[in-house]
Amino acid sequence: MTPEQRQVDPAAVAEGYRRHISRGRARLAEVTGGLVEVASKGVHVWDAHGRRYIDCGGYGVFLLGHQHPKVVQAVGTQLRRHALATRILLEPVAARAAEALAAVAPAGLEYVHFVNSGAEATEAAIKLARAHGKRHLVSTAGGYHGKTMGALSLTARELYQAPFRPLVPDVQHVPYGDADALEQALAATPDACVVLEPVQGENGVVIPPSGYLTAVQRACRTHGALLVLDEVQTGLGRLGTWWGADREGITPDILLVGKNLSGGVIPVAAMVATAEAYAPFSRDPFIHTSTFAGSPVACAAAAAAVETIAAEGLVERAARIGTRLRDDLSALLHEVCPHLVREVRGAGLLIAVELVDEGVAGDLVMELMDCGVLVNHSLNAHRVLRLTPPAVIGRNDTIALLDAVHRAATAVAARHPEPQPQLAERTA
Repeated sequence: MTPEQRQVDPAAVAEGYRRHISRGRARLAEVTGGLVEVASKGVHVWDAHGRRYIDCGGYGVFLLGHQHPKVVQAVGTQLRRHALATRILLEPVAARAAEALAAVAPAGLEYVHFVNSGAEATEAAIKLARAHGKRHLVSTAGGYHGKTMGALSLTARELYQAPFRPLVPDVQHVPYGDADALEQALAATPDACVVLEPVQGENGVVIPPSGYLTAVQRACRTHGALLVLDEVQTGLGRLGTWWGADREGITPDILLVGKNLSGGVIPVAAMVATAEAYAPFSRDPFIHTSTFAGSPVACAAAAAAVETIAAEGLVERAARIGTRLRDDLSALLHEVCPHLVREVRGAGLLIAVELVDEGVAGDLVMELMDCGVLVNHSLNAHRVLRLTPPAVIGRNDTIALLDAVHRAATAVAARHPEPQPQLAERTA
């Protein structure tokens, strides 16, 4: 931490939030004691008091950890050279980033449209579907695709949708993991576009049955539907494969990319498509644009992130570390508090701990924070904690993480003891 970071006043930060950003956010911060994060590096985050945390949160952004030197160097060099583009001339860093991303995407996905966030990628996909005449959107229950108006229409969560109705019309949700239900919906729905995740992250890391993605692709092709695979959270190695699509060897018409594309340094996301699907955007470069999308500095981060994930074998590390960590967490929690844990599941470094209820989940989040570990709850499944540690995590930090989970779970179990069975009354 620098002297400037140590001088941050948490109370003043909270007051700034209260007065100018969000009173609700400021109230929520009070639950954590008003902690303020001021620095990060590798797998660690520091608060204004100088305390260090192992970051297993960040909503899946930090596969490369914080401040990865290769990404920071690429961004710093680009900042000094040419940070934002006029958008009048061609820009070489965007071309390089697109080439890097297309090179690791499922075969056939060749065209890249850069945006600033995952939700913007969803919006771009919706508009591209409309350009093809696909006006009926089919998504899945529990799915999460963002909170802008089009993306929110696909995000099947009443809590987020209700205040903003009416949303985009002609949107249908089918059960996740049920290929027959999707087939029936497509048979009855002309001009459809299907949008779903290969693993539902915000719904608590829900992994579909084997063969589901293959059946989805087959149904889309049978009925002429466009298939959009939302890999904003799962893509670029998070699942221990480059893409969730790779788990069954499918190629969607459109792939949504985000989070890890940033390298943990600069916000950037993308929509990647086949030449046929991308044709309307390819013909008319002004049909869907954004001033800051695909900026040189963001594309420098994207190119460096993709290249570093490949060069450092982080996809393979995510698979290897994730399997071992998931097994260790499951054994630990089922030993310490089996009555509080329903399941530990996941793929790669997208790991879920499902608790018996939201109260216990919230308690464990706070206790983990006290033990120096940051995790996320799942936005569509509040009783599920989500751990998304960086693939650069080392052995010592993994041991420290498991020790912290053991201490936190022990404390929570003491506050939520297992109910004792009632003794049967003696009969005469």
